[in-house]
Parts: sequence; C-alpha cells; structure tokens
Amino acid sequence: MPRYPVPLQEIRRELIVVNSRFIATLAPVFSVEQAKTFVARIRHEFADASHNVPAYMVGSGASVIEHCSDDGEPSGTAGRPALTVLKGSGLGDAAVVVTRYFGGTKLGTGGLVRAYSEAVRSVVAETPRAERMPTLTILVELPYRWLERMRRLVDVHMGRVLAEEFAGEVTVTARFPVERYPGFEGALRQASNDTIHPLIVSEEEELIPLAK
Repeated sequence: MPRYPVPLQEIRRELIVVNSRFIATLAPVFSVEQAKTFVARIRHEFADASHNVPAYMVGSGASVIEHCSDDGEPSGTAGRPALTVLKGSGLGDAAVVVTRYFGGTKLGTGGLVRAYSEAVRSVVAETPRAERMPTLTILVELPYRWLERMRRLVDVHMGRVLAEEFAGEVTVTARFPVERYPGFEGALRQASNDTIHPLIVSEEEELIPLAK
C-alpha cells in the first residue's frame, strides 16, 4: 500500500475577510461516501450560511478521486481554488468545506479566489498529519515472570500494549505495524525456546501520527 500523509483528525479554522466570515473545516476521508457524508454534515451544521464550498481528494497520486463545487459562488472562484490548495498540501484522503457568511461587501472574483484559498491554507497549516499503516493485533498468554520481558519486546519492535489481563497466566493484547511483526514473533520464539506463541486476532489499518 502506498504511503502518504493524511489528516490525523478533523480540524477547523476561521478568518474574516472584509466582514465576511470564512470557516474552513478539514477532515480525513477514506472513500467517496465518507467525503459526501462529511460535506453533508457540515452543510447541515451551517445551514444558515451563504455558501458551503466543498473540495475533497480520496486517495493520492495517480489513483486520486477529486471533487469540488462553487456552491453558488461565481464559477471558478471558490471550489477550484480550495481544491488547488488542498492538492498542493501534500495530503491525501482529505476533505474540506469552506463555509462563508456574507458580510455585506462583495469581494469580486479575485477577492473570492484569494479568500477561499487563504481559508484552506489556514486550516491545512494547522492540520496534524498521520500515515495509514496496516497493523496486526495479537493475543499472547504467558507466565507472570515473562511480563516485563514481553513489554520490552513489544516496545523494541514498535508495538503497543493495548491490554493486560491477569488470571492463572497473563494475557497481553498488543498491536504492531505489519512490517514489524515478524521480527517480534521471531524474537519471542527464540527467547522463549518456542514455548510462547502469539495469536493474531485481527488485521486493520491505523492512523499513526507523524512527527512534526
């Protein structure tokens, strides 16, 4: 799976341009259906706004699906500038809706392009980024004396302990990036003389925050 940055979470920023309010809301979306649902939710939240201008990209690179709309603004002054900034952000799987409350002064076509572009730039600049990573979740039953060693092995191989249950033995639930799991499994088998065997219970994708 190709890797590229995506928004870690939904985020919103606002700016005022000649008395008009521009509220940019950006969120991760991983399908066209998710993007449409997000756009519909923002439009419902700001149903009294003058315009709710959407732009989204699902995927990245050659496989990206793009969409934008001017939502009643003059053609080419809102949706296309918003999408252009989003495309230049380096993000994939991202949707933005710029909500405008008209302030009584017309901005002209150039002013609208600048305002919608700046609204998207402002929210993109503050968006925490993440990477979609395939992960494995495992269960391991082990003697109590093995617990600290297990925690260290999980940490060394970039895993994360999700839960620990204490009964006759300890049951550890942990999650690993798929690419790091073979190293963990091999180290665990070697250290335990092949007496402790992890069980894979699920495989899924997770958003891993990227360092700033």
